[in-house]
Amino acid sequence: MTPLPRTALALALGASGGAIFFVLGLPLPWMLGALTATMAAALAGLPVRGPGRIRPATVAVIGVMLGSRFTPDLIDSAAGWIVSGALVALMVALLTVIVVPFYSYFGRLDRQTALLAGLPGGLNEMVELGEERGAEVRAIILAHSLRIVITIVVIAIWFRLIEGHAVGALPPAPTPLTIVDALLLAGCAVAGTLGGARIGLPAAAFLGPMILSAVLHATEITTSAPPGPLVVAAQVLLGTILGCRFVGVGLAMLGRAALLSAASTVLSVGVALGFALALNATSGVDIDQGLLAFAPGGVTEMGLIALAIEADAAFVAVHHILRILIVLVLARPLLALVARRAPKRPSD
Repeated sequence: MTPLPRTALALALGASGGAIFFVLGLPLPWMLGALTATMAAALAGLPVRGPGRIRPATVAVIGVMLGSRFTPDLIDSAAGWIVSGALVALMVALLTVIVVPFYSYFGRLDRQTALLAGLPGGLNEMVELGEERGAEVRAIILAHSLRIVITIVVIAIWFRLIEGHAVGALPPAPTPLTIVDALLLAGCAVAGTLGGARIGLPAAAFLGPMILSAVLHATEITTSAPPGPLVVAAQVLLGTILGCRFVGVGLAMLGRAALLSAASTVLSVGVALGFALALNATSGVDIDQGLLAFAPGGVTEMGLIALAIEADAAFVAVHHILRILIVLVLARPLLALVARRAPKRPSD
């Protein structure tokens, strides 16, 4: 099959999976349903292909939506995030010390691959560094893809089944969307994506639109957010793209990677919960909100769950962005250190 029919098949399966999860009342249905359906199809060998080219537009929608949560009151309280920001840095250091050796010892990966698989950074950034350093890129992709998937599932099920939150619900729109508002939000998405890429922002298609949207909402130039159907479509696309990352992965390879990722994710979520409890004790931040801010999931996905349970999505997004930035700053020096300490190969 040519690429277009394969992508159409993936989107049809993703939308069907999302609709089934929604009807069944399962948590985060549109994204998890799409992810489950397309991942199953990929593992079964069906000719699915993720719509990767439209991913920037997809995450831009989520970025604009999260930016709409940056109200003036929230900006006034941002000074109180110093403690939580310091805890993020400490958590990154602790996870690096725990998870990277885990991948090196139990995963039997070389030191550079283990470092890039275990660092709690963004998938794309870790893959780019892996390609640059000649690491095992497939192992890095599987480690981070499975980490995100497992974290989403665990967190969504916890909030839905244990705590009773309506994780499948869309957040209410702040105000009705006018034509002017729609143009402003679309401008945030386009200008933020292009501008973010131009200045080298990490996750530019997400972070750039979120920053511009945050500025407009913090100054109350607009108080609107993207409409619900557009957000649903974005979630289906995200789930489909995630599921199609498993194309070409054999069951044996997947099983081994899944065991490693499940164990490392349990460790990481446990650490995140500990930091959420510490933040609650020191600053009074709600434990659920702290857990979402520290959980080792994707910034977009954790932001969506925060919106669904009516937590402070801006707080959650900012702390995930900080985590990614810290990892990016540390990654190259750590790679250089690992390269120096790697055993030398005997000369020919």
